[in-house]
Amino acid sequence: MAHVVEICDADDPRVDDFRDLSRADRRPDRPGGRGLVIAEGVVVVERLLASPYPVRALFGVRRRIDELAAATAALDVPAYVADADVMARVVGFHLNRGVLAVADRAPAVEPADLVDRSRRLAVLEGVGDHENLGALFRNAAALGVDGVLLGAGCSDPLYRRSVRVSMGHVLRVPFAHLASWPNDLKLLRDRGFRVAALTPRADAKPLRDAALDQGPVAVLLGSEGPGLTEQAIAAADLAVRIPMADGVDSLNVATAGAIAFHAMSGT
Repeated sequence: MAHVVEICDADDPRVDDFRDLSRADRRPDRPGGRGLVIAEGVVVVERLLASPYPVRALFGVRRRIDELAAATAALDVPAYVADADVMARVVGFHLNRGVLAVADRAPAVEPADLVDRSRRLAVLEGVGDHENLGALFRNAAALGVDGVLLGAGCSDPLYRRSVRVSMGHVLRVPFAHLASWPNDLKLLRDRGFRVAALTPRADAKPLRDAALDQGPVAVLLGSEGPGLTEQAIAAADLAVRIPMADGVDSLNVATAGAIAFHAMSGT
C-alpha cells in the first residue's frame, strides 16, 4: 500500500514534483515541462488512481490522505503528508481540496486504434481554453462518447486545469491527436463514420434532423471564438446547427458539445 511519509520542511526535495504550481514557468504539466499529470481533490485523485496513468506520489494533509486509504491500498508509492501551511509553501498557493497526486503520462493512443473501437466520437479544432476542454471531456464521459480526436490548435487535455474541470474524466475518456488537419478526417470516413460539423450558420441542418444517433458518427466542434474553420466544415459530410432563440448567435463550446453528444446517444 502507499507508504505515508511526513514532510515538515517545504524545501524537502522529495516533494519537488508538486513544487511551485502557480508559476507558469515551473508547472510540470505545461507543454515543454516534465509532462506530469496532476490531479487535485479526493474524487479526481481516485480517478487518477483508477486510470492507466502510472502514479508517482500523493501529497496532502493527513485527513485527505486517510480518506484515500482504500484507493491506495494496492499502490507502492509514497503518500507525503504535511500540514496546510507547509503544503501551501510547496505548491505555491493554499489548496482547498487538500490533496494532490502526480502521475507519468500513459503511452499515446493512435488515432486509427481509437476510431476502430468507437462508434461515437468528438473531434475538436482550436479548443484552446483549458476549462472548456475539461468540460467537453466531462460531458463526453457523461453522455457516452467513446473518445476524442484533437485537431489543430487544441490545448493539452492533461493540463492541470483541464483535469480538474473534467472532474478527472479526461483520464478515462481516450483521446488521440490528429497530425494532419483536416486531412486526417479521411480516417473517419474510411472506417464508415459520418462526420458532422457543428456550426451556427443558417444553412446548416437543424440538429433534430441530422440523425446523429444513426451509425458511427463523429461531431466536429470548433474554437470558442470563431468556431470551426471553413476547411474543417468543408471536410465534413454535413453541417449541423443547434436552433436558438432570436438574438442568440452561439453557445459555449462545452454546452454545444453536450447537446450534440446527447443527440448522438439517441436517448
